[in-house]
Amino acid sequence: METAIILIKLFCAHLIADFILQSDTINNGKHKAGTTGICFQLLHSAIHAGTAYLLVADWSCWIVPAIIFVTHFAIDTVKCKIAKESLITFIVDQICHMAIIVALWLILFARDFELPCLGNVCSARIWIVILAYILMLKPSSVLLSLFLNKWVPSSPNTQSLPNAGKWIGYIERILILTFVLIGSIESIGFLLAAKSVFRFGELNKAREIRTTEYVLIGTLASFTIAILSGIIVSHLI
Repeated sequence: METAIILIKLFCAHLIADFILQSDTINNGKHKAGTTGICFQLLHSAIHAGTAYLLVADWSCWIVPAIIFVTHFAIDTVKCKIAKESLITFIVDQICHMAIIVALWLILFARDFELPCLGNVCSARIWIVILAYILMLKPSSVLLSLFLNKWVPSSPNTQSLPNAGKWIGYIERILILTFVLIGSIESIGFLLAAKSVFRFGELNKAREIRTTEYVLIGTLASFTIAILSGIIVSHLI
């Protein structure tokens, strides 16, 4: 198995376990005191270890899930006990987890790794694209939520559909990433224009200026994440 693919699979496993497979119940349970919090931490760490083991698919290599389980449990336990939920906490937490993955990969798999060969491995390209699309979903949503938290309007719109904003963000970032990867950059302009038209009737009143600015910051931040991700992936593949 190509060593580059193993690293990408480990990143994918982390994103899947930390965002897609981590329900609100698990996330909230991790912050509870006592045995309950520890049990949820163990469950979450076991999901990470199991996902990594399945994606790497080296059934004789138990050290990978074992190290991921122990390190993830340790990092998340420290985060939940001494740090509040914030953008800085989120970024530091993710950097720590990614650093563990890179270190594990370097020690176990990267002895014969050569970076130039990455572009010649078709399956590596596929995993890079998969990783990018996973990033466009909940990881980006959580990052944007923490980034925009200090600008949330004092009177949010209570008439919106449940989770509608979240799914709008998912779809728009997936579309933008796709447009960049296929080289259709002009389509991003049409998407932004269409979103602006739909929002115009809701936000054209002077008293809605705070909400307008909030939506504009969120939209531009979401577009920026997707466009930059697309550019990076295009250069890698």
